[in-house]
Amino acid sequence: MPLLSGELSDMPTWVPAVLLVIGSLATGFLSRFLLLRFIRYWQGRDRKLFKSLEKHLRGSMFLFIPLLMINVGVNYIDIHPESFSFVTTTLNIVIILSVCSVLIRLINVAQDMLFIRYDINLSNNLRARKIRTQIIYVKKVAIVLLVSICLSLILLSFPGVRKFGTTILAGAGVAGIIIGFALQKSLVNLFAGIQIAFTQPIKIDDAVVVEKEWGWIEEINLTYVVVRLWDLRRLVLPITYFTENPFQNWTRTNAQILGSVFLYLDYSMPLEPLRKHFEKVLSETRLWDQQTQVLQVTDADDKTMTIRLLMTAQNSPTAWDLRCHVREKMIEFVQQNYPHSLPRMRATLTDPALDTPAGPTERSEDAGIKA
Repeated sequence: MPLLSGELSDMPTWVPAVLLVIGSLATGFLSRFLLLRFIRYWQGRDRKLFKSLEKHLRGSMFLFIPLLMINVGVNYIDIHPESFSFVTTTLNIVIILSVCSVLIRLINVAQDMLFIRYDINLSNNLRARKIRTQIIYVKKVAIVLLVSICLSLILLSFPGVRKFGTTILAGAGVAGIIIGFALQKSLVNLFAGIQIAFTQPIKIDDAVVVEKEWGWIEEINLTYVVVRLWDLRRLVLPITYFTENPFQNWTRTNAQILGSVFLYLDYSMPLEPLRKHFEKVLSETRLWDQQTQVLQVTDADDKTMTIRLLMTAQNSPTAWDLRCHVREKMIEFVQQNYPHSLPRMRATLTDPALDTPAGPTERSEDAGIKA
């Protein structure tokens, strides 16, 4: 390998190596500084994009550029052949890991931009939730494939692995069968995740009822799904659960939720004032989406009549708050204006002596008097 010319050739062998490392690190630091200055300069045009770039690429570029410079500069330093092979192999491995890190961070930047475009905080967020579900799953699969490729390149950087490459390929069929049996459940979960990502029986932020629990889909991972329950607990289910078991999805086609409130009142309760107050309560709250309002008597028994109040809201959390609000206001209205119509137990008290039939003696005495 050629030596550095001039005065550097007369120096100890470690001096050029140290200078190369110091120069590469200084160049990396300068490149990082210039990159961040460039990003901050252009933030005014697309602030969200450049903010995401600054967030994800802040540290990775500092190592990537110095490693490339060291990998090139090591060819001009006098190093023992055995040490040279070790150094170059190590540098190649670290560069592959650095490239993998940069690509993963760029994938995260792309995800941030797509999340900004498809915002699920809007009232009509069905399309955004569909696309977000696909983005999240495709991102996870892409990262797994990228890491697998990087690991393969690292293995191929060792001469021994390249030498036996033909043998490995020849036995790939048998190895594939063995690996397939060993990873059977993982592969089933992977294909179930792909099915869910594109057929979408569930989506991010869907309101679902699973295992007799009500909550929202919070995460869809490669092998499991996280459901955020109404009391902030987390229910973790295998992803195959949603392809093999029945469950309720309240927001699959529309985020709008139909809520119901039941009142059990006495038969003396007039319905028209109740219906007018129900309309007034809905018109005065922002929780109602002004789509549906229905008051009906749906059942009656020997004690009370069942009154069902139906109303709609933009999403499931709002529907829950709306139901509680309407229930409180309607009970308050009945208590203040028709307290006698609250559920009550009716009983008729009678004198047992009056209900007992007259005996023979009493009937004969009555007959004698008449005579």
